[in-house]
Amino acid sequence: MGCTSSSSKKTDVPDDVLAAVLVIQNWYRHYRAQFRTRERSALKIFQSIEYADEQSQLQLSNFFSFLLQHYKQTRENDRKLVNRLFGFALNDRDRLDHRGLFEIADCYRGPQLQFPLTFTDIESLIEAYKDKQILHACYVLEILFETKKVLKQMPNFNVVKTSSSKGVTICGDLHGKLNDLFLIFYKNGLPSESNAYIFNGDFVDRGNNSMEVLMMLLVSFLVYPNDVHLNRGNHEDFLMNMRYGFTKEIMRKYKIHGKKILQILEEVYAWLPIGTIVDEEVLVIHGGISNFTDLNFLHCVNRNKMKSVLMPPIKIRGGYNTESKKRKRDTVPGYRTTLSIPEDLAQSEWEQVVDILWSDPRRKRGCYPNMSRGGGCYFGPDVTAEFLSKFNLKLLIRSHECKPEGYEISHDGKVITVFSASNYYAEGSNRGAYIKLRRGTHLRFFQYQVTEATRSRPLYQRVNTIESSAIRILKERIISRKTDLTNDFQRQDSKKSGKLSLGQWAFSMKNVLGLNIPWRSLSSHLVTTDKDGNVDYMSCFSDIHIQKPVKEVPSALIETLYRYRSDLQIVFNVIDTDHSGLISMEEFQSMWKLFSSHYKVHIDDNQVDELAKRMDLNKDGSIDFNEFLKAFYVVHKFDQLTKPTIRFA
Repeated sequence: MGCTSSSSKKTDVPDDVLAAVLVIQNWYRHYRAQFRTRERSALKIFQSIEYADEQSQLQLSNFFSFLLQHYKQTRENDRKLVNRLFGFALNDRDRLDHRGLFEIADCYRGPQLQFPLTFTDIESLIEAYKDKQILHACYVLEILFETKKVLKQMPNFNVVKTSSSKGVTICGDLHGKLNDLFLIFYKNGLPSESNAYIFNGDFVDRGNNSMEVLMMLLVSFLVYPNDVHLNRGNHEDFLMNMRYGFTKEIMRKYKIHGKKILQILEEVYAWLPIGTIVDEEVLVIHGGISNFTDLNFLHCVNRNKMKSVLMPPIKIRGGYNTESKKRKRDTVPGYRTTLSIPEDLAQSEWEQVVDILWSDPRRKRGCYPNMSRGGGCYFGPDVTAEFLSKFNLKLLIRSHECKPEGYEISHDGKVITVFSASNYYAEGSNRGAYIKLRRGTHLRFFQYQVTEATRSRPLYQRVNTIESSAIRILKERIISRKTDLTNDFQRQDSKKSGKLSLGQWAFSMKNVLGLNIPWRSLSSHLVTTDKDGNVDYMSCFSDIHIQKPVKEVPSALIETLYRYRSDLQIVFNVIDTDHSGLISMEEFQSMWKLFSSHYKVHIDDNQVDELAKRMDLNKDGSIDFNEFLKAFYVVHKFDQLTKPTIRFA
């Protein structure tokens, strides 16, 4: 018998089955939409707090300018503070000195590097870092000195040419995420003459392996200086590093050699190029543009004068330090002429660099101040179109913002944001991405997420994890303003009932905390409500409090010190030029008076003086300020925390 073919018959789906399928489908879509909404709300919390912290960092920079005008009046003979903020470059003698100071002991089992560096050193460094090894301080310093030497020969903008056979890979923020860098190299290949990379700033801070990421990038750059291109980001800045963790990481990993590493690192930052131009038509910069951004002007900026981009040009002897063209070295009254102040840095230069490192694109037309971050601007599609047309460009690629999918296309396809640090805010919060660009072809986007756990967990678990992390940091923000919030609640509570409408409560939260987040929808996580929907406003403090190092200290003072703890730590670490961790009682009191005056902190100085005396445990007239700040910590009611053992008399 031969084979027979059977004709397929169309099977009619019963109406009740089809209806059930549609119900399930609609339910699932609604289910996913709910979780996506919760996920967006959590990311909005993270981003709002991140930007508020950056705003605080820029405000702190204004304080340093204020400090330079007043601090010299209290310590006329001490020039270390100004050197710290606008210091001199380390010279070749410093490089020779470090070689004699640091010997590599026989017991050292970390990676061994050979100078001049080769591809083999890249491979050995990767293997060492995978094994959690630490690169010796001698190698770190040699890499930094050599990097500075090469960077000094480079223009403000890297120039990259691609072809049909050779492209370039563009990576965004890495923020110390070493596993993300490993994954990029695994998927895309190690840097080489045929595999070029652009790393678009923010290599460090936040992540735990910023030093490893930085060393990997710098070693790759030294091996392939024409194929690995490094742009400066807003976190390649020593003041940002003090707040966001890289300074602490260096001092923890390198201890006595950390100070030297920090000194030369600040010089390396200042020499990093501020952008890259690909094929004369694609501009790659970290942040964005403004309606005043002028590429011709930026090509001529003295980028190395900006030791910290956060520090505006200081006014000296009635004018900005741009006067130094006429007098090659300027001086600050009370300081000796050996002090090196940045020369030729005009206000216009500083503003243009701040714009390209700090700005963000928005849908709204025009250019207006970036109030969320406190620096740079928001620029609309019209600003982008005009800028690209003016400089004969087709595309702007930037980073600077975490995106849920790792990248985002905006402004009618003329602006692309790429962000390469996955799980940036919390486990599962976002993907990372990189872009491959090649002449004559379309851009190709590659996404990834490092941890396997993120992929295997269902949506509800992933969203719950992100949401709980976001609510946790939000509550810490709330408790730091307890006194101010309570006063605002009670002002609205005319009946003294302890309750407000949901709208009144949300208004107070936004007004006092300055966070533009969906307070109404978040209320179920933060407060209790009665059957009429009224909010018990004091319930938002019920499961969290700030531990007091001294019971007698007023709560308002504790909240103020906790709220400004990061700013104060940076201020006193800048003053602490020898990294001893100690400051005198006189320094503490003088700095607090200036700080409270500039920030308009309404705290009785006598209360602060009394607390300062309690901080001086051994009564030697000095304060271990970093240990003091650790005594102020938030206690979450349901956490099993190991409390610090610090106690004050």
